[in-house]
Amino acid sequence: MTLPDSVWQQLISSVQASGRKAALAITGGGSGAIAELLRVPGGSRLLLEAQVPYDTQALASFLGYEPAQACSADTAVAMARAARLRAASLASAEDNLVGLGATAALVSDRPRKGDHRFHIACATAAGIAHCTAVLAKGHRDRAAEEDLVSRAIVLWLARGCGVAAPSPQSLLGVDEHFAEAELAGADAIDLLVAGDLQRVTGLPDGQLTLSAPLSPVLLPGSFNPMHDGHVLLARVAEDLRQQPAAFEISVTNVDKPPLAADTVRHRINQFAWRAPVELTRAPTFLEKSRLFPGTTFVIGADTAERLVAPKYYGGDELRMHDALDEIGNGGGSFLVAVRADTEGRVRGLADIIMPHRYAELFTPIPEDRFRLDTSSTAIRAMRDAGGRQ
Repeated sequence: MTLPDSVWQQLISSVQASGRKAALAITGGGSGAIAELLRVPGGSRLLLEAQVPYDTQALASFLGYEPAQACSADTAVAMARAARLRAASLASAEDNLVGLGATAALVSDRPRKGDHRFHIACATAAGIAHCTAVLAKGHRDRAAEEDLVSRAIVLWLARGCGVAAPSPQSLLGVDEHFAEAELAGADAIDLLVAGDLQRVTGLPDGQLTLSAPLSPVLLPGSFNPMHDGHVLLARVAEDLRQQPAAFEISVTNVDKPPLAADTVRHRINQFAWRAPVELTRAPTFLEKSRLFPGTTFVIGADTAERLVAPKYYGGDELRMHDALDEIGNGGGSFLVAVRADTEGRVRGLADIIMPHRYAELFTPIPEDRFRLDTSSTAIRAMRDAGGRQ
């Protein structure tokens, strides 16, 4: 879809009037976006600077390191971050800053072995949004690909400036591929705790994202603290389901005060370089299943027992049935590990009085595959006792 010239110019005028100050860094293709932004009067209200670090050494100098691949989503994200830092050095502290990074691999004077593609990222106070497109080879000449990427950059910048605009996907053919994702800013946890977000995903490298793929296997808990048993249980669940597992922490609780943002940050840091963590505002399994339809939840036998006991639904058996029916109808299920109760008795799924209609929702984890009697509560108790000595 190509916007009429009058609509296109109005879009650029809206971006210029957005109140943002932007710095751009573009390599590999799409530099025509700079001319597009300056062709419409008012560019100085928006643009702080635009750089085209085209050569390998120029790109390495701009980033402060040589990227493993010049045309990649990681490089576009790094360029956007670096551009926003440049904007911060050029603007006043109260300015609303946007850094855009774009990298492309387009028609060349030599046959290209890889895909023709582009990656664009915008860094703002809220986080980083990036998109990737793979173009059909042979559909366009260099000039047409350049024009497409230039327009995609303007559209993505409009999004970063809070201006309603078509997606860059609207520029592509039906046989071309497009994807987008968001990396949350450092304040995403504050927004989650405040109730403005319902889900934030912590990646193993410490990044926070708002658009991670849904986890097919999820191990919920408070993880105060996390211990080796949690990791082992997740690995066993992965093996049983043959799907990757993640952990989940709800910042809200049915019978406890909400977690503070600093507490959430401390707990998520325990998973660095070990596993992804879903941070949610879903204290009940019904709410979790709505956020993660079709997911297998990994729980202990004590939790499974509560799930099929009306007293945990305020004594309302109908409410219990409605919740379990909705979880099951949404494709949810449970893997149940044995647990030692407060009296030291080991209990598994077979020890629970299970309504027949829900038997297929619950699958036992064999005791010979996983049993660990250590709990976070016991670890905290030992830690607190040691602190009092």
